[in-house]
Amino acid sequence: MEFLHPFIDLFIHLDDHLEQIFQQYGTLTYVIVFLIIFCETGLVFTPFLPGDSLLFAIGALCHAGGLDVKIVAALLTFAAIAGDNSNYWIGRMLAPRIFRHDNIKFFKYEYLERTKKFFNKYGVKAIILARFAPIIRTFTPFLAGMGAMRYRKFFVFDVIGGIVWVNSFVWLGYYFGNLPYVEKNFSLVILGIIVVSLIPAALEFWKHRTK
Repeated sequence: MEFLHPFIDLFIHLDDHLEQIFQQYGTLTYVIVFLIIFCETGLVFTPFLPGDSLLFAIGALCHAGGLDVKIVAALLTFAAIAGDNSNYWIGRMLAPRIFRHDNIKFFKYEYLERTKKFFNKYGVKAIILARFAPIIRTFTPFLAGMGAMRYRKFFVFDVIGGIVWVNSFVWLGYYFGNLPYVEKNFSLVILGIIVVSLIPAALEFWKHRTK
């Protein structure tokens, strides 16, 4: 389990890492955090990258000076929307190739049909709620594309979800990230954000399990 230590340290001490990045790269920090959010939302094999916690931490860094919070909020909103849309089209293009043969061991055509039914029924709710659930938000746009969810419908609610998600955490970090108690217990705050982020998905899962 030692290979997990760098990732755990990244999440727990995200404020320190961001400060080091800013000290070393200056305004290139805008590009670095843009790429992290884009990859976290846009590539199905990078769901381990920080999302909510990064937005909160970068908001706190903006308040400390050096980065413009309005630029950060706008840039990362665009990154989140662009990432999700890339993920959607990757899923849309891969689906016909993956399900071309009925005898593929891990990808059966019935899975695609179930995905289509899921997004037809819960599409809007899934797209918006997934923004606030780590890991799930990485796979949701990919599955929406595979399930052939109408792009116009996906795009509208993905934009809404992206704006609300990014701005919620960036501005929370900006206004509360530098409070003495939060600064002293930043690691606990980050862990709390991760736990709270999982609650909506857990509630939805529990609701459907009880049905």
